[in-house]
Formats: sequence, structure tokens, C-alpha cells
Amino acid sequence: MADNDFPGWHGTTIIGVKKDGQIVIAGDGQVSLGQTVIKGTARKVRRLSPGGSEVVAGFAGSTADAFTLLERLEAKLEATPGQLARASVELAKDWRTDKYLQKLEAMLIVTDGKDMFVITGAGDVLEPEHNVAAIGSGGNFALAAARAMMDSDKSAEEVARQAMAIAADICVYTNGNLTVETISG
Repeated sequence: MADNDFPGWHGTTIIGVKKDGQIVIAGDGQVSLGQTVIKGTARKVRRLSPGGSEVVAGFAGSTADAFTLLERLEAKLEATPGQLARASVELAKDWRTDKYLQKLEAMLIVTDGKDMFVITGAGDVLEPEHNVAAIGSGGNFALAAARAMMDSDKSAEEVARQAMAIAADICVYTNGNLTVETISG
């Protein structure tokens, strides 16, 4: 079967919201193959503890690719304890230059409770503007919804949950089965 004949995997929305000293990363549970929902309860947000430091990561894209990247990130964090920015840059450099890693198709949102970054295979380590980051098929919907709520009295978790609900209402590749992790700085 040629690559362009394969219907393709879809289905993830991940959002990170930083507000009032807390960072929340939330992700939906849907994985789709073409027009079919394969699984509705996937867990795409993980808590990592490399070297005793707490880090929360959410991923969009291929699960196997994402786990490879999370393992690499953990190794970078163990080599540079408490330095999420440095570990993220080192991961992005490897991802961009390593022939094996270049083929990986995933994106990450990571946080240690102080900083939040989006890491891409293009070598980007982006600190989001307006304290909101979102990736995946419904990412733009969740991002817009969250940004509209950032000046409200809602907590970071409430903003993330409501933004994900809006994304799930709009994006057919996003559902309402959320995994939510909160971390304080």
C-alpha cells in the first residue's frame, strides 16, 4: 500500500495553560484512523520524574514516536537536572540533526511548573505567548478558546477544560475524554 493510499492517523488535542502560579496540561483521548475512531480513551498527557524533578508532558502525533521523544527528554533532564529549557533545546537539536529522529512525527508540550515549551521536529523550542500553547488536530480551536478566557476569574484547569470542550465540539478528531495534569512552580 502506497503512503498516499493509507488513510492516516488523526486525533489529538493537547493544551497547556499557565495561570496564577499553576500550569495545566490537558489532552483528549481520541485516536482515529481515517474516518473511524479507533480508541476514545488514549492517555496523551504524562507525568515524568527524571532525576526527582517533576515534569508534565503532552504529545500529539504518533504514539511510538512520542514515547521515543519522551524517553530522550527524560535522558536529557537526567543529564541536566532542573533545567527544562536546556534539556528541551538539546532534544530539539538531536531531533533536527539525527537521521533516525528526523523521521519521528510528533509534537510535545512540556512544563516543569515554571516554564512551558512546545517542542517540534523542526528544531523549535517555543515558549508560548499569552501563557497558552496547543497542538494537534484541534489545537487551534482550543488555543483560541483558552485565550478568550485568560482574563476571566477561571483557574488554569477550568480554562483548559472549557477550551478542550469547545475544541471537542468543533473538531471531529477530538473528544471529551480528558487527561489533566496540574503542576505548580
